[in-house]
This record gives sequence, C-alpha cells and structure tokens, in this order.
Amino acid sequence: MAPTEHGEWSDFCSMMREAGVADDVVDDAWQLVLGGLADQGQVNAEAERLEGVQERRDHAASNTWFWDLVKLVGNHLEIKTPTLALWSGGAAVSDHAWAKGHTPLERTRFGRVLDRLVVTPDWDLKLPMWSVVSKAFVSRATGPVHIFLRAYDPESVLVLQEVPQLRVIQQMNPNVTLHWHPVYTQADGTLREVSPDLELVDDASYASRDLCVAALYQYLLRVHDRGNAQGEHAYRAMSADLAANGNPQD
Repeated sequence: MAPTEHGEWSDFCSMMREAGVADDVVDDAWQLVLGGLADQGQVNAEAERLEGVQERRDHAASNTWFWDLVKLVGNHLEIKTPTLALWSGGAAVSDHAWAKGHTPLERTRFGRVLDRLVVTPDWDLKLPMWSVVSKAFVSRATGPVHIFLRAYDPESVLVLQEVPQLRVIQQMNPNVTLHWHPVYTQADGTLREVSPDLELVDDASYASRDLCVAALYQYLLRVHDRGNAQGEHAYRAMSADLAANGNPQD
C-alpha cells in the first residue's frame, strides 16, 4: 500500500497543517511514522533477547525512523506556557496539568497530532515512538518542570526515562527544577492535589518525588473512600505496589 493510501493519511495531513507544519514536512513525517511502525516489530524482537529491563526499553526506542521523525518535527514540540509538565496516571492527569497552566507533551503542536492518531491498535509498536518523542520533548526543559502523579508506577516511562533524563539536564542547567504534585480523583471525577496534612487542595507542590509519593500513599491509605470508583484504580495500584514490596494493605 502506498503511504498516501493509508486510511489516516488525510486526517494526518489536516492535523499537521492545522499545527502549522509545511506540506513537504508533512509528507516526510508520514513516511517516517509508517516506516518506523513497520520496522518496530523487528526492533522489539531484538529487544526481547536482551537481559535487563532498561536495556530492552532502550533498544525498543532505538528505531532510527522515529529519531529522524523528531529531528524533522522537533520544533513543533515547543511549549507555549512558562513551564513544562510530565505526568503519570491517565490522560485526565495530563488535562489537569494543562488546566493548571503547564504544558504536557499532548498539548504541543506535534504531540496533539500523535495523541489523536491511531495508525495501529498495537501499543507495543506505538509506545517506542512515544518514548522517542518524549525524550525530545523533555530535552526542551529550560526551567521549572511540574510532575503530576495520580498513581506511582516504578516501571513507567516517567520514572524510568523522563525523570532520569531531567536529572542529567539539571546538572547542566540549575534553572531546571522539579515540582511534584500528588493528584487524587474525587467521586465526581474532579482532580485535586494532596497537601502535607492530607487535605485536597487546588495546588500542592513537593520538592521531591519521595515526599510526593508519601503524601499520595498516605491519602489513599487513610482517607480514600473505597466507594469512590473514580479513585479506586489508584488505590489498587498503590496496594499492589506495597504488596510487591512485602507490605500488603488489603
């Protein structure tokens, strides 16, 4: 099938033009997206033969098609707000960060395109592309970065890739500071943040990951209403994490 015969080609063109991307760049970017996805299965197979978890992740994200993609469209990952945002715990957390005045990847011009693009239902093929784009996005940090957690996942891209990358950037630029926000979902779906005294407030920023995660865990453990289905996923994720470390909560 020719690239322009793909069912999402027209939508991709429209979204990229809406983002202000020149037509010749749109054509090249589409070729790189499709080429990268076509090769990713083989890259993933190679990654599975490696021993370490991080080594497998790194190799899965070594697809040169995707790296060429971010070289081509990297300027369309710029942020329009003073601060960059990272998050973990579902798309609603990204929306919360944006509403608070910080820019997550999905709100950049190219990130918005990728977020709406399907291309393939196989997330194992798409995740490495997002990983590469995320690295390019994080590399743009020049000031405060706000990190929002609804659940703490030690195996997440945030923890294993994005934060370590920020630590390296901090060594070169002390203006890059990290501000951690524990987020809880109320029964009506509203997201609030957890203060040190375990109250839900509009803004609660912590200077370290450990303080943020501790506040989130304590709120889920002591205050969370098990009848609140909106917050139950985070509670169960916390319980599973604690159980894995020999401290079951149920």
